[in-house]
Amino acid sequence: MRNVCVLGLGYIGLPTASVLATRGCAVLGVDVSPRVLEAVAAGRAHVEEPDLDVLVRAAVGSGNLRVAAAPAPADVFIIAVPTPFREREGSARAPDLSFVEAAARSLAPVLAPGNLVILESTSPVGTTEKVRGWVEDELGRLGRRVDGLLFAHCPERVLPGQVLRELVTNDRICGGLTPEAADRARDLYASFCTARIYLTDARTAELAKLAENAYRDVNIAYANELAAVCERVGVDVWELIPLANRHPRVNILRPGPGVGGHCVAVDPWFIVDAAPDRTPLIRAARAVNDGRPAAVASRVREGLSPGAAVACLGLAFKPDVDDLRESPAVAVARLLADAGHRVLAVEPHARELPAELRGRAELVTLEDALARADGVVLLVDHRAFAGLRIADLRGRPFIDTRGMVRA
Repeated sequence: MRNVCVLGLGYIGLPTASVLATRGCAVLGVDVSPRVLEAVAAGRAHVEEPDLDVLVRAAVGSGNLRVAAAPAPADVFIIAVPTPFREREGSARAPDLSFVEAAARSLAPVLAPGNLVILESTSPVGTTEKVRGWVEDELGRLGRRVDGLLFAHCPERVLPGQVLRELVTNDRICGGLTPEAADRARDLYASFCTARIYLTDARTAELAKLAENAYRDVNIAYANELAAVCERVGVDVWELIPLANRHPRVNILRPGPGVGGHCVAVDPWFIVDAAPDRTPLIRAARAVNDGRPAAVASRVREGLSPGAAVACLGLAFKPDVDDLRESPAVAVARLLADAGHRVLAVEPHARELPAELRGRAELVTLEDALARADGVVLLVDHRAFAGLRIADLRGRPFIDTRGMVRA
C-alpha cells in the first residue's frame, strides 16, 4: 500500500485525497483549519461538490483517509494549498507563494530518502524549483540530510461542479525536475486517472496550466467586449455569439459580469508577473474582465432611483457551486451597496454572506427578493433560477448578464 500525505484539504486537495484513499492508498490529509479537520474526520465534505460527501465518507470509513494538523512520514507528498495573488504598485498583481513555502518547509522533519514531493497548486513558472530550495533550506536548518528526494509539478485541470469525474477522466501533465520524478508522479496518478498522462519538465508543466487558463480569460474578454459593443449598437449578444460560432473554426465563449474563481481570474497574472514586457494581450484581457463588474453595476443603476432595492441573483463565481473566490457577482453587489442601494442577495448555495457584504446586503430567498426589489440583475446562471421568466419581473428593470431568462 502506497502512503500519501496531502497538504491542503480544499477544493482540490480533499477530492484528490479521497480518490487516492478509495483506490487503496493510505492517505493523511493535512490542513491548518481545525474546522476542516473536524469535518473531514467525521466523514463530511466542507466544500460543496457533487458526490464529494459520499466519497469522503467512504474514504474515512475505509480507514484509508485520516487527518492531522501536521504532515507525517509518507512515500509521496502532495502540496495542494492556495496560491493567491497580492496587489502591487500599478495594475499588475504578484503571486503570493507563502502557503506553498510554509507547506514545503513543514515537510523537512518527516522526509526520507527517495520521497516524492508533488506540487499540485497552480503556480508561477519556477515554483517547483523553489519548493526544492525551501525544503533543502529547512533540512539544513534542522541539521538533516535526506538524499534522493524527487520533485514534480502535476497541475489539476478540473472544473468545479465536475471535479470527481474530471479527476479521473481528464488528461494529466506530470512535470519533473528530473525524468525520474516525472515517472514516479505518473505512476501515482495512473492509480486513478483513466486518461492520458503526459510527461515533461516542471517549468513546462507550470506554464501549460497557466496558458490554459489565460487562453480562456482572453476568449471571455473578447466575448465581454462583444457584449459591450452589442449594447451600444442594439444587437442581442445571446443571438450573435451562437451564430458566429457556426463557423467551423470559431468558438467564442459566453460573456458575463466578469471572471471569477481561483484559476481563470488569477493565473494570467502569474504569466504577466514572469514577463511583464511581453504580455500586453493577457494584461488587456484582465483589464476588460476586471472592468465588467463596474460596467454591470452602472447599467443596473441607470434604471433605478437612488437607494432603490436591487435583487442580485447569484453570488458564486460560476453556476451551481458554493465557491465565491474572486467572484464578479460579489463585486457587482458590493458596488451597488457602495452606491447606496439596498442589496437583496440570492445565493442558493450559501448559508451566509461573504465578509465584504456582511452588514451591507441581505441574504434572502428568490421569492423574497422578487417581492421586494425595485430592480433585478441575474449574475449567475444557477439551475435554481432556470424557471424565472420575464413575466415574473412584472415590468421592473432587469439585466440578465448570463442570457438565461426568456419570455
